[in-house]
Amino acid sequence: MANRILTLTCLSVIYFVPSLSLFAQEKTQWSSFQNGGVNQQVDAELPTQWSPENSIAWQTELEGYGQSSPVIADSTAFVTSVTGDNKESLNIEAFSTADGKRKWLFTHENSSPEPNTVMVSRAAPTPVADADGVITFFEGGNLFALNNSGNVRWKRDLTVEFGDVKARHGIAASLEHNKDHVFLWCERSDSPYVMAIRKSDGETVWKQKGLGNTSWSSPRLIDVGDGQHLVLSSIGLIVGLNPESGERLWEFSEVASNSSSTPVAVGNGKFLMGASGGRGGAKPAPSCGVIAIEKTDEGYSAKWSWVAEKATCSFGSPFAFDGKAYFVNRTGIVNCHDIETGENVYTGRLSSGQIWATPLASKDAIYFFGKGGATSIVAKGNELNIVADNDLWKPEPAEGERRGPPSGSVLYAAAIDGSSLIMRRGDILYCVK
Repeated sequence: MANRILTLTCLSVIYFVPSLSLFAQEKTQWSSFQNGGVNQQVDAELPTQWSPENSIAWQTELEGYGQSSPVIADSTAFVTSVTGDNKESLNIEAFSTADGKRKWLFTHENSSPEPNTVMVSRAAPTPVADADGVITFFEGGNLFALNNSGNVRWKRDLTVEFGDVKARHGIAASLEHNKDHVFLWCERSDSPYVMAIRKSDGETVWKQKGLGNTSWSSPRLIDVGDGQHLVLSSIGLIVGLNPESGERLWEFSEVASNSSSTPVAVGNGKFLMGASGGRGGAKPAPSCGVIAIEKTDEGYSAKWSWVAEKATCSFGSPFAFDGKAYFVNRTGIVNCHDIETGENVYTGRLSSGQIWATPLASKDAIYFFGKGGATSIVAKGNELNIVADNDLWKPEPAEGERRGPPSGSVLYAAAIDGSSLIMRRGDILYCVK
């Protein structure tokens, strides 16, 4: 572990915070995947310059390898990983965000071991955290709730309860949560399901059928009227569920190739959707834009509010900031659109290249985290203005463009803790301040 303290020129953060995340903002700093879609924190100050040679506050090697995002509560970062040739061990680690020192390590046998390769998910689902501790789900079917000391509050083996968890390239859906419940989506090959689980004791609140389509997206709570819908996105189908009962409220099929992006709330009853492209043919289905949920006499329906005809996404979800929507494709081309009208504002190439982590933003700039460890900081505005490029580790030899996961190091996620950025590589946790 290396620990170095630094002082940097910083930017303050402002952002619209949907009501669904207010409970989390009171007690935690980064409570879930993409922080429930709130990819900023009010009044935070973020670094703008760093490199492998200096300005890294600390970096810590993880127990194993993982693809999940860190979650942060009470100055503690929780990270998951797997170890072994067949992912035999499941790891949950807690680190001090002040100095990167490990507070505790929890390790458990994997109930569904399988070969540990780049073609199958490796600790991909992101946990959720609150004042009581952390709740984690591993793609092999193991579910754990730990307190802040790393002791088990409750645990479940979903393979014993519901059968094997097998899916193309594994399960990647992160957990979603509200004050009382955690939502788990297992879009496996046979008999997929989605369920709500009580945080306090791990008991099932409800369990319903999944979508039956390929997906590595995560469930997302979206404010609709005075309530919320739990929105799930799989290839060619998006649905909204009642989070209290699991009842399916609406279905939307006018979309294609939406296997990886998670819906992002952009106002009451609206969410930003991204995809890698159409099904092919002369007129492919729309892929990227804003979808609106509407109340009807029969219940609810969804429709495109606008479509970004030329935009596509890679593994990183789209991002909304300062009245604009951003989509980054697999070659690092960013398309910026007006969030209300869908009009294209600009198109340009990022120095950081393809992104796997969803971007973050400060008061004046957006952070695009390239999968190879480079971060492009772009000034807000009506043109692409890259104000800084920072490497987290020394660049590795280029592999060229490829459709599958790369074999080299990957920057999977970033989170905000006060004035720090906590960034997760598969095997290392970094902090810049």
